[in-house]
Amino acid sequence: MQRRANIWNNIDWTTVFIYLLLVLLGWINIYAAVYNEDHQSIFDFSQRYGKQMIWIFAAFLLILVVFTIDIRYYTFFAYFIYGVMIFILLAVLIFGKEVHGAKSWFEIGNIRIQPSEFAKIATALALARYLSSFNVQINSFKSYLRIGLILFLPAFLILLQNDTGSALVYFAFALVLFREGLSGSVFLLGILIVILFILALVLEKITLIAIAVIVALIVFWILTRKFKQFAMAVLIFVFSSAMFWGIDYFLGLKILKYYIILLAIALSSIIYVYLAFKHKIKHVFILILFLFGSIMFAFSVDYVFHQILEHHQQKRINTLLGLESDPLGIGYNVNQSKIAIGSGGFSGKGFLRGTQTKFDFVPEQSTDFIFCTIGEEWGFMGTFFVTSLFIALLLRLVYIAERQKSSFSRMYGYGVVAVLFFHIIINIGMTIGLMPVIGIPLPFFSYGGSSLWAFTILLFILLRLDANRLETVK
Repeated sequence: MQRRANIWNNIDWTTVFIYLLLVLLGWINIYAAVYNEDHQSIFDFSQRYGKQMIWIFAAFLLILVVFTIDIRYYTFFAYFIYGVMIFILLAVLIFGKEVHGAKSWFEIGNIRIQPSEFAKIATALALARYLSSFNVQINSFKSYLRIGLILFLPAFLILLQNDTGSALVYFAFALVLFREGLSGSVFLLGILIVILFILALVLEKITLIAIAVIVALIVFWILTRKFKQFAMAVLIFVFSSAMFWGIDYFLGLKILKYYIILLAIALSSIIYVYLAFKHKIKHVFILILFLFGSIMFAFSVDYVFHQILEHHQQKRINTLLGLESDPLGIGYNVNQSKIAIGSGGFSGKGFLRGTQTKFDFVPEQSTDFIFCTIGEEWGFMGTFFVTSLFIALLLRLVYIAERQKSSFSRMYGYGVVAVLFFHIIINIGMTIGLMPVIGIPLPFFSYGGSSLWAFTILLFILLRLDANRLETVK
């Protein structure tokens, strides 16, 4: 009994208070977003705010369940929980119900459960369990493979459900890896991949290839600082390009320009690899792999974008990058969202007085675009207060993660921070037009039982671990 009492005494009540405040504000804004004068009672369970109230009380019961489980079970059963969730993600592909084009829901009577929301918890536990295992070297090739499997297996299955937004959340776990000592070169590689991905959508192929060659040559100069070797590489590439251009011109082959550049790169690489072996020039092989890898990645992005992504997904990306203007189509949600938030001004129109949300000008206003209701009815002051609450929660969770004695608890804590941060930054960003509309909920605000329950369990497992942080947990 004394041990149980100590658990409740050691709970981080500051975090609990922020959580309760966010949940309350979320419910108030759901009420405002779907308010109907014919259904004014807050206990009208035919309306979304009535149903959300049920989800909230169920979430409180889940908190009690989380706190009754011994902390050692979260470590011991981490892989088992992960395995069960992988099985469930497979099952939903077969037996799930399709909603808004995504086959990611189980329907049980009038209740819909979205397993992908709970898969984030399982992944955070499994990743923390692996990284905290004995003698794990995070920067070894074996660890890269195992970490990649843990993260990308659920992401891939969720992608098959056509739920791109939820799949992208798994990139957020990179925060855990960097905290635990992932090599800076891997971090730089990740940034380059993101930049290359965007450039592959914006630029022509020949321009993209030319940039890749220039970057490779610049990196080679930075690494070697030897003008003779650098000049030799440039001259070999220029000679190879001129040779293939001349062959194409005089024979009238009409080869596509970027094919000529690719042939020149291939010939230059073969020649320079030979010279590198002969004269013992360093870094050449790695740079050539980087060059060809970049080009292959760029071409694969182009293929995936045009051949695999759905038309509406292509339009969303093009609209975000400014390649298309579609104010009445894909861009309608974002435009109406920005109008709603902007119309709130400094102090807002007042509770239940939002016209943009009241007359359904903003689609999905109680789920993915719930932030619009805050902006319209509570104005800049309201959005600033809510954003400040989220920042306070994230900073508090970082503090909690850092004070853990257990490596498992610390890593799990950063997993919680990563998931919440990604959801918050993407959801708010897409409502103001800074991020693509990928359809992920705002934690504790958006309508839905699955997301509320999943975020609640995710958060309170950390608080449960924190309550016993002085105990030894591997």
